[in-house]
Amino acid sequence: QGQEKLSCNPKKENGTHVVLCELGNPMKAGAQITVDMELSVSGLEDMGDAITFHLQLRSKNSPSPTNASVTVTVPVEAQAEMELRGNSLPDTTVLPTSWQRMEGSRRLEDRGIKVEHVYELHNKGPSTVSGVTLRLAVPHRLGGHILLYLLELGTEGGMNCTHHPDLNPAQV
Repeated sequence: QGQEKLSCNPKKENGTHVVLCELGNPMKAGAQITVDMELSVSGLEDMGDAITFHLQLRSKNSPSPTNASVTVTVPVEAQAEMELRGNSLPDTTVLPTSWQRMEGSRRLEDRGIKVEHVYELHNKGPSTVSGVTLRLAVPHRLGGHILLYLLELGTEGGMNCTHHPDLNPAQV
């Protein structure tokens, strides 16, 4: 007739998570009910591409070996939206027209003006992510001449970084 909230209790039986819901007691003979359930399941990152629920209807009053049982398989799809933000410090750099690079110098200031590029990769969710690869291409040569002298590359937050072979070739 109307809508009622079910009383459900989660428990663990034989290493399996079980949710028991009381549908009504007593229930009249021939009664028909419809149950809509919404389940919130966490920790699905390692579950593969589907999760299976085993549903069974049991009666306390008349136990029967033919209790109605059904298996429902629901596909699992993780979704995460990534966002890349970047800044250059300073944001604009102009070399003086009279500036000349000092060949063979190991001093940083003889190589040019220091510009730091900072990139932040953000997971906007809703799922967690792992195994993300960010490939960053930096134009360091132009016409056989050094355009940008790549000095160092660093990361924060437990990420691994593969260094470019042209990183700090003069060891300044």
